[in-house]
Amino acid sequence: MTHDNFTLEPAMTKAEKYETLLKQAESLLVDETNTLANMSNVCALLHHGLGFWWTGFYLMDGDELVLGPFQGPVACTRIGYGKGVCGHAWKEQLSVVVPNVHEFEGHIACSSESNSEIVLPITKDGEIIGVFDVDSKEFNTFDETDVIYLQKILSLISE
Repeated sequence: MTHDNFTLEPAMTKAEKYETLLKQAESLLVDETNTLANMSNVCALLHHGLGFWWTGFYLMDGDELVLGPFQGPVACTRIGYGKGVCGHAWKEQLSVVVPNVHEFEGHIACSSESNSEIVLPITKDGEIIGVFDVDSKEFNTFDETDVIYLQKILSLISE
């Protein structure tokens, strides 16, 4: 079965692009129960579909987040609880949108080319298992539309 028959047109709004990607994610994940495989495909789908700079998962490992499936340049391998945007989202158990990472106190610069970021907690069976992190080279890339649709897509992994 092919999963690449969804087309994103440049004229589409951000919400329309996400709606298309949500349908594709549902198609990709419908018969797969392996969380790591599903994270890998969701990561690739969003990274290539929306042209993000860095897209990936950090998974809980004791009191740290450890790098999981991702797309983009090499990344920080471990992030401490409450550290940087990822650690903050984990500690506070909330989605975090950062329009300018250079203004976020304690930001961890895995890449000097990252200028804005969004991080969402990932839950499975009601427990946080990690975070989903997306970086952009542009400032002010992410907004509430990203939060809403990324939560919908990520919920497919935790079901």
